[in-house]
Amino acid sequence: DPLSKPKECHEREKFLLYNSRLRLFPGKFKLRWTGQYVVKHILPYGAIEIQNMEGTESFKVNGHRLKPYLVGGFTKQSSSILIN
Repeated sequence: DPLSKPKECHEREKFLLYNSRLRLFPGKFKLRWTGQYVVKHILPYGAIEIQNMEGTESFKVNGHRLKPYLVGGFTKQSSSILIN
């Protein structure tokens, strides 16, 4: 699709990994994204080497299986409307 932007990732960024095995067991509340992983090395043809946050395990995955991890909390905003 020419309108969609390609995913950009850089080393030392945090990502979530898509667990495709959970697709076989349909369920409304199953989380399909696991862990926090850090990009260790970017390989050619869309392959990315990631490692867990402890740095004990690293493996190669397809870049389509990664989603950026958004760091930080969300603030709840409240508003009120006066009705006369």
